[in-house]
Amino acid sequence: MHNRLRLLLLLLALAWPPFTVAAHTTRPADGLWVNDYHDAAARIIGEAMSSTFAWDRLALLGDTFGHRLSGSKGLEDAIQWAVAEMNKDGLENVHTEPVKVPHWVRGQESAEITSPRQRPLVMLGLGNSVGTPADGIEADVLVVRSFEDLDAHGDRVKGRIVLYNVPFTNYNETVQFRGNGASRAAALGALAALVRSVGPAGLRLPHTGALRYADGVRQIPAAALSTEDADLLQRMQDRGTTPRVRLRMDAKFLPDADSFNVVGELRGRERPEEVVVVGGHIDSWDVGTGSTDDGGGCVVTWEALRIMKKLNLRPRRTVRVVLWTNEENGTRGANAYRDLYRDQLSNHVLMLESDSGVLRPSSFGFTGSDAARTRIKEIAGLLRGIQIDRIGSPGEGADIGPSVQAANIPSMSLEADGNYFLIHHTPADTIDKIDPIDMSRASAAVAVMAYVVAEMPERLK
Repeated sequence: MHNRLRLLLLLLALAWPPFTVAAHTTRPADGLWVNDYHDAAARIIGEAMSSTFAWDRLALLGDTFGHRLSGSKGLEDAIQWAVAEMNKDGLENVHTEPVKVPHWVRGQESAEITSPRQRPLVMLGLGNSVGTPADGIEADVLVVRSFEDLDAHGDRVKGRIVLYNVPFTNYNETVQFRGNGASRAAALGALAALVRSVGPAGLRLPHTGALRYADGVRQIPAAALSTEDADLLQRMQDRGTTPRVRLRMDAKFLPDADSFNVVGELRGRERPEEVVVVGGHIDSWDVGTGSTDDGGGCVVTWEALRIMKKLNLRPRRTVRVVLWTNEENGTRGANAYRDLYRDQLSNHVLMLESDSGVLRPSSFGFTGSDAARTRIKEIAGLLRGIQIDRIGSPGEGADIGPSVQAANIPSMSLEADGNYFLIHHTPADTIDKIDPIDMSRASAAVAVMAYVVAEMPERLK
């Protein structure tokens, strides 16, 4: 990074400790216990903000290995790199834990309007989709706005390609069309399904992501179109024109592949059997470099341990970082972790996942008891100086979910205010979208939260 940016980070770091301490002189009496952690928090924040180490490590990950789809050589090489780097950092009990993962291959793909005039469409096949015949599928397109709209036109679906042109509202609402749209259309006789990209409109970017085929329903090929191209087909239909599209996809599954979760620890000095887990998922879709989803989450949680180690801050409890594999199209790494540690989950004090990007980190989500939430809010006060002191709800993540649900473990997630879904699952998910200062802020926030929860005398309950 430029020397000017490094100087700015250094100046911010030098200013942080007194600012952080001063910000808490007015905290209510029932939160005064957190004053014992001001100095450690200030040291952590100062270390995180004194360099671009986190951003540089993320850039190295993406620039060296590119995308990291399950089953790919890029993912497995990145896993071995992470093990070597954790050992260089001086982390303890660094190891991998084997996971069998699905191996879906995209292959060559394309979509084009063939009538009334030929023109290409910008698309990405949906993860886990079947392919088309070698010469593709060519059919008239039926554009619908919802599942209800699809059902209302059920007698027109057979033999067509269905396009779900559903504008993005939020991820949880809109992703259902990507996940379930192919099977809903196939049940009515569709030959293939297209989905308007699940994300805000922007620069003709297609968004991939996983679909789920329903049992007992014929599997048909499915792909995402850019929002601009989905609207193009909508306008054509609205004018009374029936667009005809040819879809070609070589997508296929190969046999399950060997992969691994990566684990590193800073062992607790008094209660090593009690564990605070932080982490993200190291796999990504096969477009872009997965820097936001979820290389950044891996690095900022990993940083929590590296910084503690560098500052010789060894908490009472063990802090464990996990880089999960196969979050994107199977969550097998998450399930494997739950199964491997099932007998130890009762000693998991907290699980924290970062998988919402590190674009302008702003808050944490939390799920747990009222008493635990009070404690977490008080700890978050230590982060007021870097403006990541809000606690919302819920605190969740695909990789911590299986373990959290199995043992009712308090859970957290790092949240951000940036336009994550604009580049989510697109070729634009690259390191240049991420501000090095935001990476440093996120690293500091995770490190302070993990350290205090692992260090405080009583267990978070």
